[in-house]
Amino acid sequence: MTDSPQSPPETEAAIQGMAEAGTQIVNFWRQGIDSWAPLLAPLAAAGRDKVHPRDKRFAGSEWEHPVFDLMRQGYSVMSDYMLGAVENLDNVPPEQRARIAFAVRTIVEAMSPANSPLTNPVALNRAVETKGQSLMSGLQHLVEDLKRGQLTHTDPQAFRLGENIAVTPGKVIHQTPLYQLIQYAPQTETVLKTPLVIFPPWINRFYILDLTAEKSFIKWCVDQGITVFVASWKSADASMSEVVWDDYIAAQIDAIDTIRGLLDVDQVHTIGYCVAGTTLAATLAILAARGEANKVKSATFFTAQVDFSRAGDLLNFIDDAQLKLIESLETNGYLDGRYLALSFNLLRGKDLIWSTVVNNYLLGQDYPAFDLLHWNGDVTNLPAKWHRAYLCDLYRDNKLVQPGALSALGVPIDLTKVETPSFIQAGREDHIAPVESVWKIRDHFRGPMEFLLAGSGHIAGVVNPPAQMKYQYWTNANPVSSLEEFVAGATETKGSWWPYWHEWLERFDADRVPAEGPRIPGGGNLRAIEDAPGTYVKTR
Repeated sequence: MTDSPQSPPETEAAIQGMAEAGTQIVNFWRQGIDSWAPLLAPLAAAGRDKVHPRDKRFAGSEWEHPVFDLMRQGYSVMSDYMLGAVENLDNVPPEQRARIAFAVRTIVEAMSPANSPLTNPVALNRAVETKGQSLMSGLQHLVEDLKRGQLTHTDPQAFRLGENIAVTPGKVIHQTPLYQLIQYAPQTETVLKTPLVIFPPWINRFYILDLTAEKSFIKWCVDQGITVFVASWKSADASMSEVVWDDYIAAQIDAIDTIRGLLDVDQVHTIGYCVAGTTLAATLAILAARGEANKVKSATFFTAQVDFSRAGDLLNFIDDAQLKLIESLETNGYLDGRYLALSFNLLRGKDLIWSTVVNNYLLGQDYPAFDLLHWNGDVTNLPAKWHRAYLCDLYRDNKLVQPGALSALGVPIDLTKVETPSFIQAGREDHIAPVESVWKIRDHFRGPMEFLLAGSGHIAGVVNPPAQMKYQYWTNANPVSSLEEFVAGATETKGSWWPYWHEWLERFDADRVPAEGPRIPGGGNLRAIEDAPGTYVKTR
């Protein structure tokens, strides 16, 4: 990790000058606004019900000022009208209406009076109280982010890989040009005989599952006596211009075979998170077609999709114009991860873009030390060729659920051949892999399946350690034929779903072996290459 670049003295002087000028403008603006307050107070009080009570953007007491109250009321009425107008469009196909709704929502969120320093009373008061220091700090944040080409959400100095984040002890024991295989050191005298290999999404860094020790899913699994391996994908560069889906599938099979050979076991448990779960489904289909399905004892899917017919707002990024724009952003055979990060942030623009603008630019607040936001900003480049194919073949054309429509490694993919026992986890509020989409895995696999609905979304729904006792999850042991039927008869349990999953895993094989020899990283026929978290996760 590198320190943020320091602004040169001339830049700081310019920022100071702009902040002082801004303070004078703020004082003049506030005096004018206050003069209107007595005249507008009755009108503001009459329309108070127009403001959504849960809208955090307008929750500050400063918004009770009649002028600003009318601003937020007018904005609320306008936004409701614009969004409602889209819903009432006639003779518009559903797919086009969804794109229009997404575009309008994005514009409406950007138009909020909370986003402007002259129409946000909290920012105005802050500027006066700090004598312009908040404006100066906000401008410095803006300048630094413009240099980075990316929004900053958290203190860039707060976390160091291998020091206070991604610290679960382990070693890199296998490496290819595409991924490093990390084996974690056992913390119990005995471990489950069948090991676990986790495939995180290659669009993100793997340490979403190994944040601080209190939140680490990997550490928690190790502490339960599981031999854990994780694939750490390399961020794409020019050398990966020809990488396609086949390469990621081959990497998953390579990891499975490497672990089987290292530990001298017939089978492994697997986890696929998000797009790596999509790839795991294809991997299982290929193994089944080859007669090698028994290499995988179980497969767990974290918020993963195989049927993209109900893939949510991300479908708005795959029309011809969007695909052409994405292609224009590709450089040297890869797509800069900052563009992908912006796309995901747009899905929750109010929370991930505009709240940052307000807090860090308008209010000049210091960045929080938040491990999850640090990970969210640690972007990964993608192989351009494969990224385009993924959007076209899966999101746009939904070929993965058409038997034989896609092939990999010379083998036609047919998900109906998958009989591997599967655990399918979805997030109730997931905006990236909607629960309705994740559920549809059940329409294609043929093996025994356990479905679990977790509280929260794509990240917090997965990263929910038992010690925190946050959120909840729902299960349903009865035979059900639809998501609606599952929800109607589901049992809610408070807290983390991790222990429930662990019990499910142990149903297959509770046999344990001593945590020695090859169960210790570097203790088998594969030497330790380097300490976890490895170098690939640090490659920018």
